[in-house]
Amino acid sequence: MTDLHPKDELVTHLPALRAFALSLTRNRSTADDMMQDAVMKAWSNMDKFQPGTNMRAWLFTILRNTYYSSRRKLNREVADVDNVFSDTLSVKPDHDGKLQMMDFKQAFDQLADEHREALVLVGVSGLSYEEAANTCGVATGTMKSRVNRARAKLADLLHLRDDEPLELTDSATLAVVGSPNIPT
Repeated sequence: MTDLHPKDELVTHLPALRAFALSLTRNRSTADDMMQDAVMKAWSNMDKFQPGTNMRAWLFTILRNTYYSSRRKLNREVADVDNVFSDTLSVKPDHDGKLQMMDFKQAFDQLADEHREALVLVGVSGLSYEEAANTCGVATGTMKSRVNRARAKLADLLHLRDDEPLELTDSATLAVVGSPNIPT
């Protein structure tokens, strides 16, 4: 039995606690982290310590329980050494879509007026070639030609290749560019 206040006594057991943590983890960094967690738990639960009992045994029990809790947690985790699994869970950051949209807008602004009009009517608004042609007062073949030339120019300005997947921001943009997955 000691005359020290429990919080002062805790400090005297730190070297033995660290040695015990090292024996469990066999890794200095992990042992230090484990010891810190155990000390924080002990400190915050000091009101549960029974003065006159063995402080070292109490601390070792907290450390041991912390160690085994972390081991159980590790056993539930999936090892993903080459990031194969985590890569399938990743999400493109929002700023990528904004940057792509800015690039698209710059390219779209470089198109001739009748090409932009044709893409908006057919690609964005979803009008048929015939409906778009009637809206503009041109022949259906002319509208098809304008849409085709506009898409080709956009693909060129955006440096898109036919075999390259499109990762643009929305289905309207894909429709304007002419993705094979979007009916035009």
